[in-house]
This record gives sequence, C-alpha cells and structure tokens, in this order.
Amino acid sequence: MRESVLIDNALCLPAPDIEALIQGRMIAAIPRKLINPGHKFALYSGNIPVNLLHDNSYRSTFSPIAQKVIANSYSQRVFIKAWAKCDLCQMLDDSQSFEQLSQLTIWTTEALQQQLSKRPYIFLAYLRVYLLPQQIEMPVYIQERHFVPLPQQIRVFYDFPVLNDRTFAQRKHQLEYRRPPLHPELEELQSAIASLTISQPAAKELDHDIKVFLGWSSDKLIKQLDPDLAWIHDIAKLGDRSIEVEEKKTNYQAGTDFENIARHSLEFLGFKVENAYKGGAGGLDLFCSKPYPIVCECKAGRLIPSGTVEELIKLGGMHLGADQFLDSAKLVIGPGNPSADILKAAQKWKVSIINAMTLQKLVQFKAKYPGAINLVELQQYLEPGQIDYKIDEYIEKAEREIKLRSHIITAVKELSEQDNESSKTTHQSFTVTEIRVHYNATHHPKLLDEVVHDLVIELSSPLTGYLGRDKKSDRFYYLRDLLIITI
Repeated sequence: MRESVLIDNALCLPAPDIEALIQGRMIAAIPRKLINPGHKFALYSGNIPVNLLHDNSYRSTFSPIAQKVIANSYSQRVFIKAWAKCDLCQMLDDSQSFEQLSQLTIWTTEALQQQLSKRPYIFLAYLRVYLLPQQIEMPVYIQERHFVPLPQQIRVFYDFPVLNDRTFAQRKHQLEYRRPPLHPELEELQSAIASLTISQPAAKELDHDIKVFLGWSSDKLIKQLDPDLAWIHDIAKLGDRSIEVEEKKTNYQAGTDFENIARHSLEFLGFKVENAYKGGAGGLDLFCSKPYPIVCECKAGRLIPSGTVEELIKLGGMHLGADQFLDSAKLVIGPGNPSADILKAAQKWKVSIINAMTLQKLVQFKAKYPGAINLVELQQYLEPGQIDYKIDEYIEKAEREIKLRSHIITAVKELSEQDNESSKTTHQSFTVTEIRVHYNATHHPKLLDEVVHDLVIELSSPLTGYLGRDKKSDRFYYLRDLLIITI
C-alpha cells in the first residue's frame, strides 16, 4: 500500500519562492514562524511582501522568472500545486553569512539582510517538496498569515517528489554546511536559455540536463521526436500504398516520392548516397558508397513488380561495372510480400528485400538512439531473400543492449540512494563488484565482473556521461539517466 498522509493547512510563502521550490532551484523557505521538523503542509502563494517587488530581492539568475510569477499572481483565486514536509528549521541571526546563503538560494544578500533588520532573527526551513496530482483551488487571504486552512482535509502521497532522496540529501548537506555552488557559471547559462525552452526542443533538453547536473532536478526527461523528423512517419505511407489512386498521383510521381524519402532515410542512417547514380529512366534508384557499397531499387505501390530483381541486376552492372557491382550489397525496398519468382531471383543474385515499414523501423530507432545503429554490423543481416524478420532481430538485439546499459545505470543510481541519509559526501562511488552484485540480484542473465567493467567504462566516457569514474580507485558513481524517447 502506498504511503500517504492527511494535511489540512498550507504554509503561506511568496509565489516566486514556491515556484523556485517546485522547479527544484532551492529547498529552503523563510516562514514567519518556527516550523517543527516532520510537519507536513501544502504550499500557498500568499500576499507578496512589498520588499519582494523590488528588483534587488531575487538574484539575477531567478529575477526574470520571479517578475513573471509576480505579474501573474494578482487574482481572486490561488491554485496550490505542491505540498511539503519540513526536514529542518534553523534560526538565523546577524552572526550568519548571508552571502553564502544567497548563493544557495534565489534571494539576494540585500533582501535577506532587509528581512533580518525587522526582527532579531529569521527562520530558514528546509523543505522536501512533492507535486500534487491535481491542483487545489482556494480563495485569496488578504491578511498576511503563517498558515491558512485548506477547504477540506486532503490525503497526499509521496509519488511525485521534486527531488529524489539522494539529490535532496546532497542539497540539504550543501545548504546546511553552506558549501558554495560547484558550477555557478552553469546557473547563468540555464538562466540565459530558459526563455528558449518553449520554442526550441534542443534548448529544452539542454535546460533539463543542466538542471539535473546542478541538482535542481532528478527526473528522467521524456524526449519527444524533433518536429524536423516528422517525415519519418511517412516512409511506410509512401512505399506501401497505391498513392496514384489515393492521392491522384501518377505511378512515376509515386515512385519518385518514395525514392526521395528512401534516399533521405539511408542518409539519415549514415550511408553516403552518391548523386552521380541518381534514379530516373535508365538510372539506378540509389547507390551508397560508404561505409560499404550497396545498390538499392525502390518500388512504391501495393506489390513489388515482377522482374524487379532482374532490373536491379541489369542497371547495377551497367552503371557500376561487373566487379564493383558484384562486391556491392543489393537491396530492394518495396511493398507487400514478394512473389515466388522474385524470391527465387533474389536467392540467385543475392538480393535482399525489405518492406518500407522495416526501413521506417530502422530510421525510428536511429532517431530514438542516434548511436545505436551500427551499419557495419547491420551488413551481416543483409541476407538473400525477404529479410524483414532479420532486421527486426537486429533492432531487438540493439534494444536489449540499450536496456542492459540502462539497467546498469539504474543499479548504480539505486546503490547511491541506499543509506543516503547517513552519507555526507557529494556523491557515493562503487566498485565493479558492488555494481555487479546489485545488478545480478534482480536481472537475468547474470553478468561477470569483466562484462560490468567494460559497460561502466563505456558509460563513464565523456562522450556518454551517464556515470562518473574515480580513476585512482576505479570506482563509479551515478550522474544521469538514460533518456526515454517517444516516437
């Protein structure tokens, strides 16, 4: 049964502060009174103190966001998006260094000192924040208050933490001991690209990666297909239907459309397609020269016409010469199931045949995981005859290899999250044996240390960056998740 708790009130905080807590930019709040550790409550964006309306209230990296939140805060209703649990509450007086605290939060040193000038001390509450599955709508309370009652008692769950256990523990230790930010320049970069995330998918991904690196987020990003790659969904449509009937196009135009998208597909996969052999009457449809020579014939419609293999052999030999043609892989991309005569000719001349949907599967997989398609390895699957099932086998094999690496990353992450409350280090690192034992406890087949060592070396490479590595001790630690991409 999921762990849950009942809450009936909400802590009043300025709207920009709540936004920063929800975004994971900080884990602290300045309540009006002391809060007992363990106290759980919703987060209510109450009236904004006058001093927070000034430009010097928030640090430059957060000020644009704060001003936008403030501009949208004047309403007759308040929408509660999150709840929190108080982990620690400290009293701060003028003996504290507010400069260090400012670096770890969104407030300027001047704003903190201004709050302290009104009273002998201020409170600093460390909050573990959780998102609500549904917003709670409440009226606006005109008078400033410490807590306000909720319309009714609600049951909340620990399902949607803004930060996971490990990340929160690290951030808490950093704030409690006033450890300075490790990468202030990245905070500046994140602030600079924040406005681009709405219109630029690449900026959104970079923004997410920076937040994870800074410890502002610990969630996986579900990466959507780049709009520029929408053409991928048209590969099977252009190849496996009678376009000249359904879209009033001629046979020639239908064939040209499919040939063009097949060319685009092969180039996207990493082949070098030579323009000198471009299709048309008496020409090859497609000839790829690298990483190995491959001759392609593209057919659109409902069935592969009889004589297609012979046509490929004739044109290939004529344009490439006998020796170069014989050394080339040969591929027909077309619709439907090949006839017995076509399959017989394909076996005789060592021609591979795939459906347009199979080509689309390869391109989709490449779009999801750009480094997952190894064209040299794929060449081994280009056997004579209809080979859609062979290409499926290759994709499934590549997917298993990606899942294996994802599980290794998860094993290191889970090890890092164990006993994190007692850890005071910025990261926990583990030996290959520790990682192997944890992985083997829940996965099959079981792995040997040598296999795990090769995998963690690969995953800690600067070109991948999923794990970190302490080379002196040959220990590894978690950095980021392997992205899940939807097509």
